[in-house]
Amino acid sequence: MTRGGRKKDNDAPERRCIVTREVAPKERMIRFVTGPDGQVVPDLLGRLPGRGMWVTPTRDALDKAARKGGFARAARQQVTVPEDLVGMIEAALVRRLVDRISMARKAGQAVAGYEKVRGWLATGEGRVLMQAIDGSERGKTKLRPPDGKDSFIGCLYARELGLAFGRESVIHGALSAGGLTARVVDEAARLTGLREIGGDSATGKGTTDA
Repeated sequence: MTRGGRKKDNDAPERRCIVTREVAPKERMIRFVTGPDGQVVPDLLGRLPGRGMWVTPTRDALDKAARKGGFARAARQQVTVPEDLVGMIEAALVRRLVDRISMARKAGQAVAGYEKVRGWLATGEGRVLMQAIDGSERGKTKLRPPDGKDSFIGCLYARELGLAFGRESVIHGALSAGGLTARVVDEAARLTGLREIGGDSATGKGTTDA
């Protein structure tokens, strides 16, 4: 197990992207199936019947799958793709990530607010640091994520992170170790790729720290 509470990558089931041909844990990819009418359907839960088509969660990969025949080749038939597929998937991933952080909060595995987060990080209880994309860079640099892989999430905006904690907005949050945290980390990885956020944080318009 890693510090975030998830299995090591070599223990997780893997799938190959139909566009990039790269292999990755299936929890970090997006599954699609073809409906009876030939419509491509996102399957974020990975439970819909049918042959799965797995795509790396980036705008480039999704665009190639949708507009350059990737889905049709994988399905071996003519398919139709929903308009604004990327926007639809992004909205769904945000909802899933917010819901999972909210579950972690209710289970006592997540806190918000600068002082609480700093306390958790100082004692080692905080295993994952979460910070809003649009939080002030000056405020965010005062906190550092724990050492190790999957210890930082920075793909939500303050209003989105706030929804998970029942607040108007949240800039700083933290997660403790556990199964819920592992699921949050996986969902965040998919949204991070789709929003094309790189590095340890994302830069946006500054807001006050919460």
